[in-house]
Amino acid sequence: ENYLFFLKKVAIYISPMADTFAYCLMPNHIHFFIKIKSESELELTFGKFETFQKLEARISKQFSNLLSSYTQSYNKVYKRKGSLFTPNFKRKEVDSDDYFTRIVFYIHANPVHHGFVKNPYDWKFSSIHSFNSESKTLLQRNEVVGWFGGLKQFIDFHQQPIDIKAVNLDEF
Repeated sequence: ENYLFFLKKVAIYISPMADTFAYCLMPNHIHFFIKIKSESELELTFGKFETFQKLEARISKQFSNLLSSYTQSYNKVYKRKGSLFTPNFKRKEVDSDDYFTRIVFYIHANPVHHGFVKNPYDWKFSSIHSFNSESKTLLQRNEVVGWFGGLKQFIDFHQQPIDIKAVNLDEF
């Protein structure tokens, strides 16, 4: 229930400002591969930004609101206080086709790497299932599947043996 609730919060706070390509929610960390929408798209939702710094501040505020809103709800349900997330928020620019492919695979393979499941399709709280579905989604499903060359290629790529070190995201 917590994972589904978190995804609802993502739809409220992140989807208006970013396109989501992949995600994975795990017990101790999360991964999201997003692309911030164009300034003109953001202005339709949030109004005109006077400076780039104000635009950047708004984007950061949306993430802050997401994490704060979820934490407040979680704390209320579980009768706890304090922070829920550690300040280890990281972002990396995806600047090549190869990196795009690797990051989607890395995110979907992460539950295997951490020993939660043996196959990426066995983890329920990942976007991998949305790519085989016709259900409505906030994911940029067609763009991601197209990036892999089609659904068959996407599925085949995700069936390869998983060696997270071989994905080597740090070289980019």
